[in-house]
Amino acid sequence: MTTAVTIRIQEADFDVAREIAALTQSRKDIGAVVSFSGICRDSEGGAPISALTLEHYQGMAEAEIARHAETAMSRWPLNGLTVIHRVGRIMPGENIVLVLTASAHRQAAFEAAEFLMDYLKTNAPFWKREESAKGTSWIEARDHDDAAAARWTKS
Repeated sequence: MTTAVTIRIQEADFDVAREIAALTQSRKDIGAVVSFSGICRDSEGGAPISALTLEHYQGMAEAEIARHAETAMSRWPLNGLTVIHRVGRIMPGENIVLVLTASAHRQAAFEAAEFLMDYLKTNAPFWKREESAKGTSWIEARDHDDAAAARWTKS
C-alpha cells in the first residue's frame, strides 16, 4: 500500500477522531497511530492569555511541511501521516495543531510524530501573536524548543 499523506493549513477547527479514522480507513497494515494535539492554553508563565493569532507564509508553509513529511517518511517506515495546522484567531481550549503518524509498529510512529512536532515548533513559517490584558505581543522562539529539534539533525 502507499503512504497516505495529508497536509492542511486552515482556519477551521478539526476533529481528531475523524482525522484518525480517515488516516486508517481500510488499512490493515497499520499497527500504531500516534497523535499529538496542540491546544491553546489560557496562560503562559502564569500570565493570562485571551487568544492567539497565528499567521503563516501561504504556499511556503505547505511546501515546508511537505518537505519535512518526506524526510519523516524516508527516516521511518510510515504508512501514513497527517499534519493540520490552524491559522487565524484561536481561543484558549481550541485546537492549534494535529500531527498523526501511522506505522506497522509504535516506535516509528512515536519518533516520527516527535520529529514533525519539533520541526513545526521551531522552523515552520508560522508566527504567533499572544493577546492578553497587557496588549498583544509576538511570541519569540525558545531555546528548549531549538534544543529538542537539534537532536534530529544528522551529523
